[in-house]
Amino acid sequence: MRPQRFDLIAFDWDGTLFDSTALIARCIQRAAVDIGEPEPDFDRARYVIGLGLRDALEQVVPGLSHDRYGELGLRYRHHYLGSEHEVSLFDGTLEMLQALKARHHWLAVATGKNRVGLDRVLASSELTKMFDGSRTADETRSKPHPQMLLELMREFGVEPERTLMIGDTTHDLLLARNAGVPSVGVSFGAHDHETFAEHQPLFVAHSTRELHDWLVRHA
Repeated sequence: MRPQRFDLIAFDWDGTLFDSTALIARCIQRAAVDIGEPEPDFDRARYVIGLGLRDALEQVVPGLSHDRYGELGLRYRHHYLGSEHEVSLFDGTLEMLQALKARHHWLAVATGKNRVGLDRVLASSELTKMFDGSRTADETRSKPHPQMLLELMREFGVEPERTLMIGDTTHDLLLARNAGVPSVGVSFGAHDHETFAEHQPLFVAHSTRELHDWLVRHA
């Protein structure tokens, strides 16, 4: 089988394929407390997931000096690395990716993680060979700037209308919109799916099974 509509399918990672939303938000909260700042609201911490780490921390804990953002980032990484083993792929993710590979889609990751972090979690999930390409926030522009998708499309020689971006946040959907790429949202990650409508996703999936089924029929 060949791809019907999309040659390249780009996934966000955290909250879309990997069930890490709550962990990331808690680690941001703990990091802020560690450096003597008030604990951010959980929903505020969750909202910035998907952005590059520095951009995310600047939104959650505004007004710090450059050095203190460095300290905050270190404390976040300390907490996250100590707990990353507690979270895993959403059920059904591997089967979905395998089905897409069997249809000869190119698969990519476009994430706010850094390169070291993405490579580590791909290896631990045994998914390194599943993806044909990836972009991280430390090697290109952070979402919602379109550069991640523009670079991936250029790498594979794929036009925007033959590319699909899938994510759990408005950052992901706005990234797609800025790149002129269709999108699909998932409601089981960091953002309330009721905020997705203005970004006009083709579909909003409420489970990985729903996402899998939609992709089989429409991608």
